[in-house]
Amino acid sequence: MQVETLFFLVILIFSIIIHEIAHGYMAEWFGDPTARLAGRLTLNPIPHIDPLGSIILPALMLLGSGGTFAFGWAKPVPYNPYNLRNFKWGTVFVGIAGVLANLAIAVIFGLMLRFNVELGIVPGPFAQMLGTIVFLNIVLAVFNMIPFPPLDGAKVLFAFLPLRFQQIHDYLERNWLLFIVFVVFFAQYIILPISSFIFRLITGVGI
Repeated sequence: MQVETLFFLVILIFSIIIHEIAHGYMAEWFGDPTARLAGRLTLNPIPHIDPLGSIILPALMLLGSGGTFAFGWAKPVPYNPYNLRNFKWGTVFVGIAGVLANLAIAVIFGLMLRFNVELGIVPGPFAQMLGTIVFLNIVLAVFNMIPFPPLDGAKVLFAFLPLRFQQIHDYLERNWLLFIVFVVFFAQYIILPISSFIFRLITGVGI
């Protein structure tokens, strides 16, 4: 179990890092170099790791769930929305870039798992590894699309709402820890069913 938990954490950390880097590259594409200038467009985990969100919370969730579920976050990649060539659509695309990166990883490794199954290869450590990568990235994508600050879904939602709703966004962002507590207790009823459905859709097999 200790080796499996370590592998799970390593995959989780790098999936989160890729998620954050995608935000930075999308911001750069729209004209904002903040992430690059801050040295955050790198796969080196050290600049990205948030001790609570990248290590402590995922480890506790893994131990508490028997190694079946965890989520986490990295230090957000900085960007200045006022540098974007198009404020509204730049904000939307920067917001969904991380989710799309996680879904792309899930699809690539999920299709590898699907072909492995369709060829009749007996499931083994390799298939389990693929399944872990796929499921983790789906969970990250689903989790981040919840429309609650500071998650990506909120960036997308509030970009389409009138400016007066920004006060609600700011209030929720200041109290985001309450949301994390909510997700920890109710994730199995929200994130897991959706993630399991997408996993089956991509791979053709259940969790």
